[in-house]
Amino acid sequence: MIKRFYAKNLVGFGEVELCFDGGFSVFTGSSGAGKSVLMNAILSVFGFKECMSGVCEIDTSKDFGANFIDLGIECDEINVFKASKQTSTRYFINNQSLSKKQLQGLIKPYISYLSAKENNEISNKNLLMLCDALISADEFIRAKNDFSALFKDLKATKESLNALNEDENKLEEIKEYLKFEIDKIAGVNPKIGELDELIELKNKISKKDKIIEAWGKASGIFEYENAAIRALELSGVDGEFLSIALNELKSVRDNLSFEELSDEQIERLLDRIEALNALNRRYGSIDEALNVLKIRQMELEKYEKIEFEKADLERKILKLNEQASKLCQILTKHRKKSIKMLEDMLNSYLNKLYLEGLSLELKCCELCEFGCDEINLSLNEASFKNISSGELNRLRLAFIATSAQIIGAKNGVLFLDEIDANLSGKEAMSIACVLAMLAKHYQIFAISHQPQLSSKADHHFIVQKTDGISQVRKLQKNERAGELARMISGEHISDEAKSFAKKLLY
Repeated sequence: MIKRFYAKNLVGFGEVELCFDGGFSVFTGSSGAGKSVLMNAILSVFGFKECMSGVCEIDTSKDFGANFIDLGIECDEINVFKASKQTSTRYFINNQSLSKKQLQGLIKPYISYLSAKENNEISNKNLLMLCDALISADEFIRAKNDFSALFKDLKATKESLNALNEDENKLEEIKEYLKFEIDKIAGVNPKIGELDELIELKNKISKKDKIIEAWGKASGIFEYENAAIRALELSGVDGEFLSIALNELKSVRDNLSFEELSDEQIERLLDRIEALNALNRRYGSIDEALNVLKIRQMELEKYEKIEFEKADLERKILKLNEQASKLCQILTKHRKKSIKMLEDMLNSYLNKLYLEGLSLELKCCELCEFGCDEINLSLNEASFKNISSGELNRLRLAFIATSAQIIGAKNGVLFLDEIDANLSGKEAMSIACVLAMLAKHYQIFAISHQPQLSSKADHHFIVQKTDGISQVRKLQKNERAGELARMISGEHISDEAKSFAKKLLY
């Protein structure tokens, strides 16, 4: 329940502070006094309207329990909601910041805003929700739970298939790239350590001619072997060391071996080295090139399997659709029985609102999260979209009242913006009576120009503008008749208006 509202630098008002009790509160006043500005300021704290003041605060006594814990907000006995606007609007609960999306997700189950331009509450989803709430059969409950889980699986499977189909053209490009990478590496077919071995062989081959030429020049030393030994002997030196050395030198010469490669083989060797070097430059090393090859082959294999995956998904979707169809038949069977009950309940409230002829028709539709059913609403054989604003407002109240009856006490907050607009006095009074009943389940805030509705409020606030400044205050019991009389006859209040106002109140 909203306990207090405070605004600073509110457009047209300046500073405002109001305290509220439970039940039905109404705001009245002449046109342009600031009623909508005030209502919008209250709604802005919950993100329904743009903040038009520096600061707006609301104190609530609602225990949000686990919902606060999920957002990391500490819960107090009185929780303070605040909207603050400088360059942009920021939202706080108990001085802890949160996004507008988080705020609306939190308060949506507890706070409803019904303006004359909106009718979201009478949606197919909500009509089906009420219809289903009237069904207690175990078969229906099991089928609905099974369908809910199956539909989630079906939706996820369809999304996966759509993703594959959407990416099909991209996949072809990816596959071509992977094939290019694989061919580039696999075409060379490198081996670990191969490059080092080939470079070593290349170096040996490149030295062959130089080595042969050098030994050709050095061979002359052997022609002087005998002369050198004779000279040593004549000199009294043993020449054996020279013989040993020359023999070792001959042994080295005679044991020389070279790779006997043809020019063609040498050309292939050089090409092979260049190919391996190219991989080395592109991937950093042969080891990394081989690793990339392995990865690309695995990726290509995965993408090559996509066609099989698509076929599997299509088969799964077909199977899930068949299962869903069977469950939908069960849901439809039970809904056909309960829709008449829902229609009667709505009409019972509409009768109180001087409105008759509502009918609900269960029709087949494409598979959705609710099954294969949709509820078409008509009033006196007129389709929903052709219903007048006055009829729509009463229909919405009947729906809210029926919801409270079926689902139970909501203990939420309901905001109504001129819901009695364009209604006769009799129709306005019927709405007032229904609101008085709903006030047992909701804390209600309404703007009204009709004395009938205003007379049924538990709390009456008047908004007045003096010298361009708007003010709001709560009327005492003895002041209400005067305001109702003004609403009846205008600023020049007649005795008849005073008398009628007293009859409305008492």
